[in-house]
Amino acid sequence: MCALQSVSTQRDNFVSTLARGSAEKYERLLDFLISWDVINWEEYEHVNILGQPLSKLVRELLDIITCKGEKDCKLFLDAFHKIEDGSLDEFNLNAPKDFSQFSLYLKSERPQIVRIIHKHIDNIFHHLLEHDYVTKYEVDTIQLPIFSPAQKARRLLDLLRIKGNDSAVCFLQFLQHLEQGAAQVPRAGVRYQKKLKSTISAQSQFLSTYDGTANICLEDVYTDSILELSKSTKMSDTIQGSQNLLGLLDIFSAEGLLNKNADTVLILGDAGSGKSTLLQQIHHLWAEGNEFQNFCFVFPFSCRRLCCVAKPVSLKALLFEYCCWPDELQEEIFQFILTNPNQVLFTFDGFDEFKFTFSDDNKYCSPTDSTSIASIVFNLLQGNLMKDSIKVLTSRPEAITAVLRKYVQKEVHLKGFSEEGIEVFMKKHHTKPDISTKIINMVKANSSLHGLCHIPVFCWLVSKCHEELMMSSCRPMQTITDMYVLALLHFLQHASPTEKLPENVLEKNINSISHLGKLALNGLCCGLYLFSHEQIVESQINEQDLSLGFLVPSKNLYTESTLSPEKYEFLHITFQCFFAALYIATDDDVVASSLNYLFNWSRNSSSNTATGKCFLFCAHPFLQNNNKECLKKIETQNLQIMASFVAGLFSERLYNMLVKSRQSQNLSRKLKIIEKCLSKGIRKHFKSIPPAVQGEIKSMHAMPEFIWLIKCINEMQNMHLSKKAVRGFDVDHLKLTYCRIGPTECSALAYVLKHIKKPIGLQLDHNSVGDIGIEQLIPCLHICKALYLRNNSITDKGICKLLDQALHWQNFQKIALFNNMLTDDCMDSFANLLKHKQNFLALRLGNNFITDKGAQALAEGLRENQSIQYLGLWGNQVGDYGAQAIANALQHNKSLIWLSLVSNDIGSVGAQALSAMLEKNIALEELCPNQSDLYYTEDILFDSNVQSKMTRSLFGLSNNHLGENGVSALAQALQNNEIVTAIWLKGTNLTPEEMQNLTKQDHRLLFSE
Repeated sequence: MCALQSVSTQRDNFVSTLARGSAEKYERLLDFLISWDVINWEEYEHVNILGQPLSKLVRELLDIITCKGEKDCKLFLDAFHKIEDGSLDEFNLNAPKDFSQFSLYLKSERPQIVRIIHKHIDNIFHHLLEHDYVTKYEVDTIQLPIFSPAQKARRLLDLLRIKGNDSAVCFLQFLQHLEQGAAQVPRAGVRYQKKLKSTISAQSQFLSTYDGTANICLEDVYTDSILELSKSTKMSDTIQGSQNLLGLLDIFSAEGLLNKNADTVLILGDAGSGKSTLLQQIHHLWAEGNEFQNFCFVFPFSCRRLCCVAKPVSLKALLFEYCCWPDELQEEIFQFILTNPNQVLFTFDGFDEFKFTFSDDNKYCSPTDSTSIASIVFNLLQGNLMKDSIKVLTSRPEAITAVLRKYVQKEVHLKGFSEEGIEVFMKKHHTKPDISTKIINMVKANSSLHGLCHIPVFCWLVSKCHEELMMSSCRPMQTITDMYVLALLHFLQHASPTEKLPENVLEKNINSISHLGKLALNGLCCGLYLFSHEQIVESQINEQDLSLGFLVPSKNLYTESTLSPEKYEFLHITFQCFFAALYIATDDDVVASSLNYLFNWSRNSSSNTATGKCFLFCAHPFLQNNNKECLKKIETQNLQIMASFVAGLFSERLYNMLVKSRQSQNLSRKLKIIEKCLSKGIRKHFKSIPPAVQGEIKSMHAMPEFIWLIKCINEMQNMHLSKKAVRGFDVDHLKLTYCRIGPTECSALAYVLKHIKKPIGLQLDHNSVGDIGIEQLIPCLHICKALYLRNNSITDKGICKLLDQALHWQNFQKIALFNNMLTDDCMDSFANLLKHKQNFLALRLGNNFITDKGAQALAEGLRENQSIQYLGLWGNQVGDYGAQAIANALQHNKSLIWLSLVSNDIGSVGAQALSAMLEKNIALEELCPNQSDLYYTEDILFDSNVQSKMTRSLFGLSNNHLGENGVSALAQALQNNEIVTAIWLKGTNLTPEEMQNLTKQDHRLLFSE
């Protein structure tokens, strides 16, 4: 019998069952029908009229259902059986990530939500009333004693449907709190929460442009940066371990935990990578009620400003006096915070600017007793205070010690903008399409500029100075220093819009620049980033100097705190370093010999670790003390940035500008010392390379200081110096793994390495090269015979650019690209490379996203190539058809000796094709044996000196779905192949009996390790 007939013939039974007793069964039935879209809201209201006889409503419902047809009648029967059985599917409240879908979620999950909320109905009404989503009249209407808790729940859902999505968001987020056992916030706490959100919303709503000319809405311009888990939080080379980028919400997810017992999330990024803006976005989303509502309270702090807290302070004072003051019942609110730490988020921005050495020696657990600000912060991070509250810490990587890392739950790296992110940024900052298009095209046309723009602060500078960049007389930007000098021109022009600036921007404003430079340098020497009015006056900075816009009033997060006196700060730490570099380059107070330390410092000998108290500010340290001793006090990361700027200011073009503005004999001496120091520093690295062991290649693992020296040489744009730097380079393999190399560093490497005479292997694994970095590296890759780029977020777009050029590189023979983001779209380019380069030896593409389509395209190139020896495709999805295509292409290949197809969803069809290939191809010696041996095999096979020593002849197809027929075909193929000594078949899902029988056919079939 069809469903429509069943509903019609059983009509009397439905009426008697649903109309008997209470209305609960009938209303539960309506819940299912509305959630399954069997009836619409108008029909629902028609059959759910208060005061009407229940039997009449049931009959009207049946009339509606029978008119709808077979499909809806079947759904009606399913719903009826559910309420008759009393069965409900297990349900976990899991609200959608897209807030716009919350109202729809309430409808689609209505039966389950009613079941959950009827027991929390009073708390929910109280919460919605406190947040002004319902009125007192509406609550009283629903809370009538004639309604059961379930009926109240349904009427609440009906009301929320009318109220809209915002009320649904508030309701669902609170419901999740209740389901997780979170305590209800007291009324005074709710009012404090509203004040805290209002304060943070006002502070985070606008993103001030660095020159202070406009306030723009953060929501309008915020652009996502690349976020990645720390390399140490995951097995970088595991099967299907290709890089997955994180979203903002993933910062607090369970993915990538280092220490489940810790509470601190560490966000690392270089200067200008957007750490502060990311935190501002988190604050704003919470304050506006859009995200992160599992936190009842968020307390944002700036480490730069916390350094100004000189007096002892308690945790209570820190929260209320230095963040947001409660208007009432402080003790009750504070007690709730202490007893519910899992509902509290602390953020500490710029830990690298916190002038205290992290230590876990001094334990402090009292939330009310006063102690130093350092003790409060350090014990919060350790969990001695507010254990289970989440702490988010942003910092430059150099400031994080091994001791602090013990207390880190999760480590996330902020990598700047992708190529698409740069375009999004420009379009958001320039809403007129013609202007944004011009800027984007200009950036793409200048490779160096394109590389700089992946760093958000540089991208902002390019956006701000686009008019100057587009001037025909403007020299193309090559370096970071070029960009900041152009920014200097822009700001000076902005300060005097009616005056035409001379070509030499330093000439007219040298006094102001000198004043700002002296303050910047003294601040770096003293570990200061905020300056009081007294310090400004002491440094002889006047109103004209301030009007230039480089030194701006500091935004004070602590609206009711003791930090009320106005303080000043440079636009960005990079600007402070830039002005300090200008002072070092131009002022005679800085003797030329002091630059020896600037470019020869040692990480071990530098005494710039933060001390227990800030250095006392002195306006003239370079006059009162030895220059070298003052430079020693500068933190390593700031010293490196400043030194790079100094090197850039002595590039040929900018040096001429310095000479015209400062007639000083010191300039030529400083230039000679810089060139000597950089050349000597590079040679020192080369001399430290140990001699090669007999029979092995000579390799060099570069340290971060090597990258910095290369960047300084690039800033100088001195071709003679770059050639001289690599004149003594005598290694076969240059290893630059885990060196935080991004596009900017790639540009510097290319500028220097392109002068190397002999072919080398270049290993850049586990960095942030990306597509933009590939573009920067191309000028030097002709010297590479082997190139490693695993774990570098490279996509088809970037690798296709590289492969187009690689056709012309005579030395280029090997490339490893596993754990990236490659798809089928780039396989034609690889096939073209194989067709045209008959000296190409090794191609590793494991752990990407290549399917049978990509494998078939690659096979076209393999068919015409007679030089390839090593082919790695493990951890993709080539499947049977892909395996067939590769096997067919390799049947007559006489060069391939190693092939890996581990974990590729290959079944018996693919196995039979590979078996046929084995019968004809007797050159193939080895495949990657199994997943656990992947790392060892992959590393040694790239070394030609080791290859000759290998004697095993293995065939590996682990973790596929070959089936008995596929394995039997392999056994048959072995009868004609004496080269292969074993076929590893772990994970083939055969029964023990099948494995035993197959092993009897040939002992070389191995089903276990």
